[in-house]
Amino acid sequence: MIILLLGFTKLSVAQQVFSNHPLNAEFITTDYDNFWNLYDRLDTVSGNPFGAYLDNASDGLKPFVDYINADSLYQTVLRRKEDYLKSRHVLNGIETKKKKKVQSSYAALKYWYPEATFPPVYFVVGMFTTGGTASENGLVIGSEMLKNLDGLNGLIAHELIHYQQNVSGEDHLLKQSIIEGSADFIGEMISGEHINQVSFRYGNENEEQLCKEFVSVMLKDDYTDWLYGTSGKDKRPNDLGYWIGYKITEAYFNKQVDKKQAINDILNITDPMDLLQKSSYLEGLRKKLITESPQCI
Repeated sequence: MIILLLGFTKLSVAQQVFSNHPLNAEFITTDYDNFWNLYDRLDTVSGNPFGAYLDNASDGLKPFVDYINADSLYQTVLRRKEDYLKSRHVLNGIETKKKKKVQSSYAALKYWYPEATFPPVYFVVGMFTTGGTASENGLVIGSEMLKNLDGLNGLIAHELIHYQQNVSGEDHLLKQSIIEGSADFIGEMISGEHINQVSFRYGNENEEQLCKEFVSVMLKDDYTDWLYGTSGKDKRPNDLGYWIGYKITEAYFNKQVDKKQAINDILNITDPMDLLQKSSYLEGLRKKLITESPQCI
């Protein structure tokens, strides 16, 4: 439902002032509840009931309302009723089942990054386009993508890191890969959960070949085959940029003596190329490629 925008990392985050205390983690399910109340009216009302879903959007959903079409949501629901029903009760007991784990992740981030703030987590219902994002109003989870609560802590941790990030520098594949990969790296550090197992397994099994390819394209603004979609040229999974961004971030973190300062550096990158160079990850390959094929850089 969050049509295209939930596919992006975040939307002008950290504009509001939220709690800096980990125990103030807040789950907001009003959009989820509203959706299912309207869903139950599908067979008793004529026309599309989901206009009311957008009209009564929570603060978490509001930033996306201008980009959401109630008719598209309605048609998607009619076409995929069975898929939606799989997540109908997925949030049952979420406060007791997941709140303490999320608070523990938040506390871990507070240890590593004392400047952290903790926005509310909004559970919305979308059109199967994404699992989550971070907006200026908080973290947003697409609950229709959840079949159970396994991995939810890791997903929230990933989006929480996006909320903290302040990354500048020229936009290119390297920058976006580090943005996503560092959210995976720090998110795993604080939650103990890794949310991109498929891409990481493939990446680790094909590391040398993928690194050579990445070096040749990392300063381009074309994300194909690395982020948010593949061309089908081989059997690679989506989002290998998460994997290689993780590897770069991990290498940088491991080289630093002051680990808390390393986390601060990673969350506040001013020059992605500088971080890559200081990590030493890819450096040998990059130098070799510059020598042999300078036109690739």
